[in-house]
Amino acid sequence: MENELYSLETEAKECLQNLSDETQAEEFRIRFLGRKGQFSTIMRSLGGVSAEDRPRLGQLANSVKAEIEQLFEKKKATIQNTTSLSESSAGPDLTLPGRCPAGGRLHPVTLIMQETCAIFESLGFSVAEGPDVEQDYYNFEALNIPAHHPARDMHDTFYVSDSILLRTHTSPMQARIMETQEPPLRVIAPGKVYRCDSDITHTPMFHQVEGFLVDKDISFADLKGVLTVFTQKMFKKDLPLRFRPSFFPFTEPSAEVDIACVMCNGAGCRVCKKTGWLEILGSGMIDPEVFKMVGYDPKVYSGFAFGLGIERIAMLKYGIDDIRLFYENDQRFLSQF
Repeated sequence: MENELYSLETEAKECLQNLSDETQAEEFRIRFLGRKGQFSTIMRSLGGVSAEDRPRLGQLANSVKAEIEQLFEKKKATIQNTTSLSESSAGPDLTLPGRCPAGGRLHPVTLIMQETCAIFESLGFSVAEGPDVEQDYYNFEALNIPAHHPARDMHDTFYVSDSILLRTHTSPMQARIMETQEPPLRVIAPGKVYRCDSDITHTPMFHQVEGFLVDKDISFADLKGVLTVFTQKMFKKDLPLRFRPSFFPFTEPSAEVDIACVMCNGAGCRVCKKTGWLEILGSGMIDPEVFKMVGYDPKVYSGFAFGLGIERIAMLKYGIDDIRLFYENDQRFLSQF
């Protein structure tokens, strides 16, 4: 058996020198090192030798096999490196079909924001933008929400300091624009807003469009007309619309505008909380106290204001029942738009 091992070792080393590709390497592995290979056959025959020779021959067989395995791995690595270099130097395979990268798409919130701005611009509104990090004065006090006013609890505000915060609405642009410009004014202010709120219809950050119009002899009928035209253009049909009395410190009278739930067609579901209606915006006539803060004479000028959530509009228009889908970046969802 000892002679057989040395003979097998010599034969294996000679074969290793002649290996030139991966196919031959695999044939060598099966012939010499496989489960039914020659080294395995010798190892199984150790049971037939004498007890005193068995340890020595077993150690020799393991040593020879380990050496051949080591030499084989080195040879195999050399063959693979040679093959890789050969393939890389050959250049690209021009017969392969081309790979077309997937085209990008605008996010559904971006689409609705652009469409919303376009509709109001067609009605004569100009677009203004303001800071996300806002002063407490413009976010609250200039809008008739002084310190300790109970309406502040409605906003769940992210404060940076006592006087600086992340804006809870884009309404501060009302005060910023009115204190620097004279009527007539017809402006919308799109942007991000922030509130401590999160569920299937609310997120801590969302997008809003604030709009306001100031001139002489402006009435609630003008507000209803503008918002009715907006919903008709946005949804391309006459959806049921209702103005529900409400309260906002910077408008009087105030109303929340509801639209028939498109998820259940008014029958009631979890999105509309079984009411058949879904709130899309708040609105009202600008409070005379707000006019006084910016130096307008409320006996001469009147106006209306409204604020709508872009995500809420997108949910209605596209039939989306969970607002969190907008922010999960799932390509299967986003690619539909």
